[in-house]
Amino acid sequence: MFRGVNTLNLDAKGRMAMPAKYRDRLISHCNGQLVVTVDRDHCLLLYPLPEWEEIERKLVRLPSLNKQARRLQRLLIGHATEVELDGAGRILLPPPLREFAELDKRVVLIGQGNKFELWNEGHWNERRDQWLTEADDDDELPDELGTLSL
Repeated sequence: MFRGVNTLNLDAKGRMAMPAKYRDRLISHCNGQLVVTVDRDHCLLLYPLPEWEEIERKLVRLPSLNKQARRLQRLLIGHATEVELDGAGRILLPPPLREFAELDKRVVLIGQGNKFELWNEGHWNERRDQWLTEADDDDELPDELGTLSL
């Protein structure tokens, strides 16, 4: 499981050093092979390859005549790009994906259990603050969360 918030730097080539606390797990779980794709919140999603393959299998089975399913397939599968940890524990983020998420020097890596989210630092701070101050009255709590106690 990947958890935690990490503020990192991208170098001039678009490489990001994966925090040391995740490297051993990524090497043992997926031999350092990852897949990065876009998210509708304008961040990037970073999956260990086996986790991504499971998601991809589910996505390709969605009904192709369903407009929302096709949109999701086009976005997630269409932008999916394999990346690999190099000897220094870095990954090279492709320019089109960096552009999409507006990633520059400062980025935020958020552990999300089986994957990571990668955000532009300014966008992350704005969205986090927005989520913390939003009223929850408008949204229905999903049934799966009804019994969750924090």
